[in-house]
Amino acid sequence: MFQADSEEYLLEEGSVESGSAYKKRPAFKAYAQSQRMLFPPSYEEMVPENHPVRVVSSVIDRISLENLYGAYHGGGASSYDPRMLLKVIVYAYVRNIYSSRKIEEALRENVHFMWLSGGTVADHNTIARFRSSRLKDGIKEVFVEVVKLLHAEGYVDLKSIVTDGTKFEANANRHKIVWAKRVKRYRESIEKQIREVAEYAARGDGDDDPNLPDFEDIDAEKLEKVVEDLNTRLKGKDVPREVKGKFERVRAKGPERLRRYEEQERILDGRTSYSVTDKDATAMRQKDDHMRTAPLKPSYNVQFSTEGHMVTNYTVGQEHTDTTALIPHMDDWRKCYGSMPESVTADAGYGSEANYQYMEDNGIEAFVKHNFFDKENKGWEPDRFTAAAFGCDAETGTVICPIGKPMVLIGTRTEKTEGGHEKTLHRYRAEGCRECPLRDSCITRGDRRRNRVIEISLNSRRLRKKAGELLETDVGIGKRKERYKVEAVIGNLKHNKNFRRFLLRGIEKVAAEIGILSIANNLSRLATLQTA
Repeated sequence: MFQADSEEYLLEEGSVESGSAYKKRPAFKAYAQSQRMLFPPSYEEMVPENHPVRVVSSVIDRISLENLYGAYHGGGASSYDPRMLLKVIVYAYVRNIYSSRKIEEALRENVHFMWLSGGTVADHNTIARFRSSRLKDGIKEVFVEVVKLLHAEGYVDLKSIVTDGTKFEANANRHKIVWAKRVKRYRESIEKQIREVAEYAARGDGDDDPNLPDFEDIDAEKLEKVVEDLNTRLKGKDVPREVKGKFERVRAKGPERLRRYEEQERILDGRTSYSVTDKDATAMRQKDDHMRTAPLKPSYNVQFSTEGHMVTNYTVGQEHTDTTALIPHMDDWRKCYGSMPESVTADAGYGSEANYQYMEDNGIEAFVKHNFFDKENKGWEPDRFTAAAFGCDAETGTVICPIGKPMVLIGTRTEKTEGGHEKTLHRYRAEGCRECPLRDSCITRGDRRRNRVIEISLNSRRLRKKAGELLETDVGIGKRKERYKVEAVIGNLKHNKNFRRFLLRGIEKVAAEIGILSIANNLSRLATLQTA
């Protein structure tokens, strides 16, 4: 080895000294694992100025958490500060960490979590209890406080929103589902068997016109009384084997099964299904299943309203479709902010008469497509002989048949929709259909002796026309382009943040998870805007 131009060179092994086969010595940075420091660095020095963890801490420090603090009772051992726990959980969701054990691990190993918690390490049980119990009742108020702060600083506008829904899988067993149709069929089977036994007993008594009890929707207590009465009447008689078998089955297990079916119907509460392991979850079809088979899974339907890629409201429901979810979502908006937005933009899944009427009644401009809007813009026209194609003036109530003659209003009736909206259907009848050259195409074969009769909702026609005209304005065209912003937020939550399945069970706890996720989304977006 020799010195040359202040650099050290090594002679390569096996080379001849006169051959100048040399290479530079590699240089390494100093490494001393046991090096001591006179003044150790603080957590503050290790966190960059524009880091998202500082945004989370700053925003949560500036909002009121009175509802969270008020949920704690005095006495006993000291508790962890709820502000600290909230910061830690929100930042964990910012970093796509959802497991309470992983969050505890981060509090021990990640300097950003250490700075956020002030070096305090809460165990995973404490974190899990705080998320599922404390935040279950208070996270919506926290979310609203965050949105109001962002609104005050000009990051979000609460006058115009874009709304859409998506389904998240529940933390439930997809193979243990109770179906409403099956419960109904089982109940009807018990009712049918006990009715047949009662009819046989009445015939055996010589009663030609038996006054049988009402077996429709029979309950367990009533069934026990009927079984006891039938047992007395059939005792000592030569009962056919088939009838006796039905009676014994009903007597042995009928009341117990009816009690179970009654409890299942109470849990269903009008739904089509529920999961045994999460009774609030409903079986829904998922679009983004990795097997592309779109199976039914226990899920929740989550509605999001966004503005500027930030979530301004969320609600969790049990509906299969978005149609009936809009009104509860907007009622919740009023509860959060005290007033309604000026406009709502949504896709055709929300284009129902009930939703249009609700927004009109509340002074909201509805930039919401109806189900035929896109087709009509492409030149599509419905079959001229369907009721939807009949000419109609909703203002005067005039309806024109395909041949151009006015139809006669013969009556109205009120119909209640699944969401509880009452709509008025007008019944119209054409005149002179027997002489009409279009009769064979307009009237079905079984009704050709009568004049054509249709039922339509004039109010629905009026509201759909109003929505279509609004969407064709310059403002409406712009709103239609903005509709995809909410889908970008949902895509970010599901794919970038990898949140597709809930960790908690029960609709209240699930709503708490969505609340934390929405706050995390907004603060991530805020950090991006502040560093741009």
